[in-house]
Amino acid sequence: MTAPVDALSPVRAELLRAARASADAVLDRAQADAEETLRSARATAEAVLARARDLGRTDGAAEAARERVRAVQDVWATELAARAEVYAALRAAVRTNVRREFMEDSSLRARCTEAARKLLGPHARVTAASEGGVTAEVPGRRVDLSAEALADRALDRLGVRAETLWEPA
Repeated sequence: MTAPVDALSPVRAELLRAARASADAVLDRAQADAEETLRSARATAEAVLARARDLGRTDGAAEAARERVRAVQDVWATELAARAEVYAALRAAVRTNVRREFMEDSSLRARCTEAARKLLGPHARVTAASEGGVTAEVPGRRVDLSAEALADRALDRLGVRAETLWEPA
């Protein structure tokens, strides 16, 4: 016996072939789209990574520059503090030496009294300073020839020459 002939069999076969062809075409397009999406995503990721590196370098360079500025400022502040200490020690030493000179040489007080009277006149009221030297006054004017004032003036007269104190020997 022979099997009945199915008249739709060729139609089914053609529909199945067309469906497979269409599915293969859809699958090919999907794979192509997926590959393009991956290529695009990789390119975008590489661009983002490159930009992040650039920004990181820029930020790092800026932070390094700020850190260098802070370091220079810290060094300068330390140097200024050291200079202030040296100058204060020098001022104290000069004051001590001037006071010692007043104690050792009694004629210094008399010479300061004479200088005060020359500056303010013979009627100036002259007073001995506790650490040596004198102060003198007339109405509206005052002269300080005390040991500390004389020492301070001597240092002040150094002016910019005081900078030589910080220079290497």
